[in-house]
Amino acid sequence: DVQLQASGGGLVQPGGSLRLSCAASGFTFEASSMTWVRQAPGKEAEWVAGINRGGENTAYNESVKGRFTISRDNAANTLFLQMNSLKPEDTGIYYCAKGGMLVIPIRRNWGQGTLVTVSS
Repeated sequence: DVQLQASGGGLVQPGGSLRLSCAASGFTFEASSMTWVRQAPGKEAEWVAGINRGGENTAYNESVKGRFTISRDNAANTLFLQMNSLKPEDTGIYYCAKGGMLVIPIRRNWGQGTLVTVSS
């Protein structure tokens, strides 16, 4: 079974930074593209960023481009999301997901999320 556990969320002031991590197991991590998805309260899930298997190619939602960086460590089976210059509209539960890269993966390939709250 795909197991994904995100961590690193929390409360941060506007303009601050957070680094999310996602520990993967139950599948061949290095063979899978990966995606970050977020869901704000009362809103639909939103694709945030994706990365290919080797980490050479990345893609970002326009709303986070230039502020967020997705990366991966295949030796450690871990996905990352560095978030800088955070805005209140970045608030939500962030999920890492297997597959996708440019689209939201199917729900069963999402992991446990981590809550990010951007507020003063």
